[in-house]
Amino acid sequence: MTTAHDAKQLTPAATKLSELLKKPGIVVMPCCFDGMSAKLVQTAGFPLTFMSGFAVSAARLGAPDTGLISYGEMVDQGRNICSAVSIPVIGDGDTGYGNAMNVKRTVSGYGQAGFAAVMIEDQVAPKRCGHTRGKAVVDRATAVTRIKAATNARDEGAGILILARTDARATHGLQEALWRAQAFADMGADIVFVESPVAEAELEQIGKCVSVPLLANMLEDGDTPILPPARLEALGFKIAAYPVTLINAAIVAMQSALVSLQAGKTPQGLMSFAQLRKTVGFDEYDAASVAYVEPGQANGTS
Repeated sequence: MTTAHDAKQLTPAATKLSELLKKPGIVVMPCCFDGMSAKLVQTAGFPLTFMSGFAVSAARLGAPDTGLISYGEMVDQGRNICSAVSIPVIGDGDTGYGNAMNVKRTVSGYGQAGFAAVMIEDQVAPKRCGHTRGKAVVDRATAVTRIKAATNARDEGAGILILARTDARATHGLQEALWRAQAFADMGADIVFVESPVAEAELEQIGKCVSVPLLANMLEDGDTPILPPARLEALGFKIAAYPVTLINAAIVAMQSALVSLQAGKTPQGLMSFAQLRKTVGFDEYDAASVAYVEPGQANGTS
């Protein structure tokens, strides 16, 4: 991976991500929405996760990813997520929440929250989920300025990587999206993401035309064909993101449990309470807390 900045300026989380991107092979990245889902990603052995704006808006607000959630809510959610895991986390920074100065504040705030990288995109605010209708993007100059502000914030002390995203494929066609993607790379973005290509041939073009690590978005039933990670790697991609898989699975599981409860039945397929406690962290907490038991406290005396 080539970058315009000195790795010594990166935060520990960003350094870990930078080193991961240098290793051979594609990185499969399930996306999370809270501390628990992030812990599950890490426990399953994945080396990287991403705080999905779609999933956070759904889980935190019960609302669609249409620009309703704020910078403050996202960075607060991200702080909890980053605190729950030791693997690097990329944060969805949407449009940067305003002008270039807002973008710089967003990058700095995400760095302080513990993120390894932040994604900044070129949609018009309020943005929309990349695989829904009604999107619009800002002009080229504004788009490039956003990424310039983001990379400046990185180099001025935020110390996290910049994932630059363009949604221009859906609004202006693939060639405009490719122009923006390479312009973002030239501006110093560490990772680039062209949203919503509609065919494998387009993914192949993206893989050939952009000079920095690339992210492919594998959204079930979305506009982009779902390809195996090995195929994405062959096409030139470094990260395979699964943005809504976990929130989708969680909703399906909860709906199934509610149907059972409505019918007066005990939901099937649940983990044991012992396993639930372990997964949440009770066993680890109890083991650590033994060192702080005061004399006589264990048997209830004082």
